[in-house]
Formats: sequence, C-alpha cells, structure tokens
Amino acid sequence: MMLRMILFISTALLLKFVVADTDENDAHTIQYTDSTFSTEVPKKNHFIMFFAPWCGHCRRLEPTWKNLAEKFNENNDNSQVTIGKVDCTTDSSVCSQNDVTGYPTLKFFKEGESTGIKFRGTRDLQSLTSFINEQLGSAKTPNDDNEINTSVPEPINGLVELTEDTFDDHVSSGLHFVKFYAPWCGHCQRLAPTWDELGKSNSHDKLVNIAKVDCTQHQSVCEKFDIKGYPTLLWIENGKKIDKYTGQRGTIELKEYINKMLKKSTENIDDNSVIDDDSVQSVLTLTGESFEHGIIKGITLVKFFAPWCGHCKRLASTWEELGKKFITNDNVHIVKIDCTLQVNKQLCDEQEVEGFPTLFLYKNGKKISEYNGSRTLDDLYEFIIKHQQDHDEL
Repeated sequence: MMLRMILFISTALLLKFVVADTDENDAHTIQYTDSTFSTEVPKKNHFIMFFAPWCGHCRRLEPTWKNLAEKFNENNDNSQVTIGKVDCTTDSSVCSQNDVTGYPTLKFFKEGESTGIKFRGTRDLQSLTSFINEQLGSAKTPNDDNEINTSVPEPINGLVELTEDTFDDHVSSGLHFVKFYAPWCGHCQRLAPTWDELGKSNSHDKLVNIAKVDCTQHQSVCEKFDIKGYPTLLWIENGKKIDKYTGQRGTIELKEYINKMLKKSTENIDDNSVIDDDSVQSVLTLTGESFEHGIIKGITLVKFFAPWCGHCKRLASTWEELGKKFITNDNVHIVKIDCTLQVNKQLCDEQEVEGFPTLFLYKNGKKISEYNGSRTLDDLYEFIIKHQQDHDEL
C-alpha cells in the first residue's frame, strides 16, 4: 500500500514537473483560461491549440507550436494573429463551449467572431503557417460594408485596381495583363513597385491594360480563374485566360512578355479554335451553394482539397487529365471543392472531410464510396469505370 502511494505521488510530481517545464520553455505562446478566453480572443485574430498535458499527440506538436508562436507572437503588437493555447484539463468550460472532443484541436478565431474554424491538415510548421495565411487572407476588413462603386475604375498612373463588381466589364473586351495578389504575401509586396512601374510605363499604350485584383477582398474573381498562389499573373483576352506568366518578375522581363503576347495576339487573331480548346473546362468547381444540384444526376467524383496542401498540388494535374477523359460523358462528372473557402466550410464539415485531399464518389446525389487507392490517372479512371458499370446494371 505504501509503495503504491509513493509511486502515485512520484508520478504526480513528475507530471507537474513536465508541464511546468513545458510552460517555462514556451515563452511566446499565450495560454488562455476560462476567465480570459472570452474577453481576449475576440480582440484579435487567434490560432488556438486546445490540448491536454497527458496527450501524446499534443506533446509531439508542442515544439512546432512553440516555433509557430515565436514566428507570429515575437512582435505581437504588429502581428495580425496571436498564437495561443488552452489546457482543457484545467479550463474545461472553454473547451466544451468550442466543441473540443479530441486533443489536440486547433481552431482559428477571426477578430470579433466567437466561432472558430477548425484546422484539419498536417500539423507541420509549413502547413500551419499556410493555414494562417489563408485565414488572414479571407478576414473581413472594416471597409467590407461600405457602399460598392460598380463603375469601371479609372487607371492610376496606368494601373487599374479591379473588384468583383468591375472585373467582368473591364476584361470582357481587349487585352489585359492582370496581377492577382494578397496584401500579406511577401512575393506580392516585393513585386508591387515593379507592377506600379509597369503600369506607369504603359499608361500611354491603348493596346493592353495593366490591372491588379486583391484576392483577399474579391475572392469570387480569383476562384473563377482558379488562382492557387500569389502573385499570379495572367494574360486575358476578351474575358478569357490565354496564358499564365511564369518568368522573372523584373520590369524588363515583364515588358518583353507583353510585347511577345501582343505580337502573338495579332498574328493569331483568326486562330480562335486553339483558344477555345484550351479554355474547355474539364473539371467542375462547386461550392456549398451549388453542390447539391451539381451531384444530383449520374456519377460524380469529388476532390475536397486545400490550396496549401502538398498532396493536393501533386494531384491537380492528374485531376485535370481525369476530367478530360470524361468530358464527353454526360453521366460522369469530375468535381473539385476548396474547403478553405468560407462558402464551403459547412459543406466540408457535413461531408466529414477529415484531411486533404479527400475523394468521395456520389451516385445520383448520394455518397456511396471514398477512394483510398493510388492517385494515378489509370487507377482513378478504372475506379470510375467500375462504378459506372455497376450503375448501368442497376
């Protein structure tokens, strides 16, 4: 009996030492309690880890979380987000209020909002940072509720800033070189003065328009053109994407590219069939609002993904090729859904998407299978054909 008592006390002291040592070494992470969470978290964007000291996954995540906090909290007054944590063994009411049912649970809370957005990806530093940047990019700004000017804007020093309301009208005719960007993106910030200079030097040229779109404010435009990273520079003719610029981002290189595209445009002005072939949409992009209608008939294979996910990026080209194989088959639909977009978050939760990419097969609106095999083009094609044959036999 005495021996069991000694072991119990020793274990308790050891656990207390481990927790105390972790807290002392984690100088950057802010720990919230039942009394501070509800008052402090709504004041600013927060990324919170709900944890338990005895949880093995939590202990393995701890060094990464400390690095994340050091990265974002070191200069907290100027940072757009605060990295925090809550111990659910001592502050259980906060965890209950936030539907924490397992450890660790990671949630992003936007400024002024009480409901967190659950992180579902791989818990490495790069994935966590990408998730934060994604959430910061979609955060609401004070000007969101202002009255919108729907007229096409006048260029400032040759550069036009476009919005959801002005984009379509502006690019519907003529030649356009457009920068899709996010204000928080470092590469975008470095490109900004060069892009301004490009617009200024092109201000007297009526053949091509230089423009930019802030994707954190005008997401629907960027979704339409399938923007996956920042900055993305697209050449658009008469409302259609013709080319993506992938060269050096210096003023000289950008001007050379404009001259090349102008020459190509005038030489191939009658070659519309090539442009039409390139613009055929082989993969359908659905949202939470269009999902139910989009899968109601036939066989639909849906890829639920996140733009920052490495596996999703590697699958992207294969998914496009898969779509092309069924482009003339009205009974088979290849679909993708971006789970990081606010309009899709509830749908991804309802469909029980736990990681990225997740591939679900639907028949006439009902989910019947999850694909967990090899993600090669041949294997994906065979998976669909098998289910199509089963469907035809019914």
